[in-house]
Formats: sequence, structure tokens, C-alpha cells
Amino acid sequence: MPLTVRFAAPVDNRFAAQRSLRITSPNTPDGEFTWLSDSVMQWTPTGFWPAHSPISVGAGDFMTEFRTGASVVSVADIDAYTFTVSIDDEVVREMPASMGKAKFPTPQGTFRVLGKESVVVMDSRTIGIPLDDPEGYKLTVYDAVRITWGGVYVHGAPWSTGSQGYANVSHGCINLSPDNADWYFNTVGMGDPVIVQA
Repeated sequence: MPLTVRFAAPVDNRFAAQRSLRITSPNTPDGEFTWLSDSVMQWTPTGFWPAHSPISVGAGDFMTEFRTGASVVSVADIDAYTFTVSIDDEVVREMPASMGKAKFPTPQGTFRVLGKESVVVMDSRTIGIPLDDPEGYKLTVYDAVRITWGGVYVHGAPWSTGSQGYANVSHGCINLSPDNADWYFNTVGMGDPVIVQA
């Protein structure tokens, strides 16, 4: 999960502002700076924050603290059709899943949970597919966990339970059964990593 610093006024010397960021933790990961505007600086770790740890952050005269929870890491295996969740390095649930079909592959890499929405209407027109196209759809989905701003979610998909664990049939999202999606929605937290691999 990134750290975001909002300054009271536009920053003239970005290098000095970046140098003013102080992070204290048992094992601070490396990170990278980006500027979202002239007054909003973001530092994104390239590794994971240490679990169960106090973190203190300072920028200029401002200080704050937070504490991380358990390490909750999810791995979507495209070729094995599984979605596995580990908590503090122990596998707690391996679920059958269905990822993106060949024409609409699920992106690979390490993502983070960006948001959780109990109900989402997914409309194929938002990705350029008309509703009257054979690939068109407009669906109400439940227990949707967003992992990309482009619209990739981990969510409940009762229509694909027959394929979950056997075939990849989605338009890029990670499909789980309603029960598994509900469990995941209530287990995962903001910023928790989701690793998608083949």
C-alpha cells in the first residue's frame, strides 16, 4: 500500500520534499516516488510492508503512525485454475477459479487490493464490447475486490462455477464461486497483494 502526502501548497522543490519523508519500521521496503499533482506526493513500496508491525511516517513537521496486520497474500495460478490465499505464510484456502480466456487474458504480475465493493454492475461497453456482440455482457456481481483501475476484479461468478478449476472463461477477471468470493471479500484488506501467474 502506498503512502500519500498532501502538502498545503504546491511544492517547488520536489527533491527536498522527497528527502523529507521519513519511514521507520522493522523492515522498510524499497520504494519509488511519483507526484500525483504539484502538491500530492506518493511513495509506493516495491516490496511488502512487514506484517504485524508498527510503522511511523514523517514529512516535514508532520508525523503519523499505523500498524500493519497479518500478511495476506493471494496467488492466482492461470494454468492451474486456482486462487490460493496464505495468511502469515500458511495456506488457509485454495479455491477453484477461472481467469481470462485467450482473447481477454488476465494480466500477470503483482497487484494490490485497490477497493472492495459488495455490488458492482459490469458492462462490456466500458471495455469497448457492445452489448449486442457475442462477447457482450451486463452483469451484477457480488463481493468484488478490485485489483486494477482498468477493471480487473476478484469476484463471485455463479455462472462460471462449472468452469472454475478447469477452464479460463472470463473477460479478464478472476472468477470464484459465491461462497469463496464472500470468504475472500471478508478476509482481504486494502493494499494486500494479489500475484497473478501462469
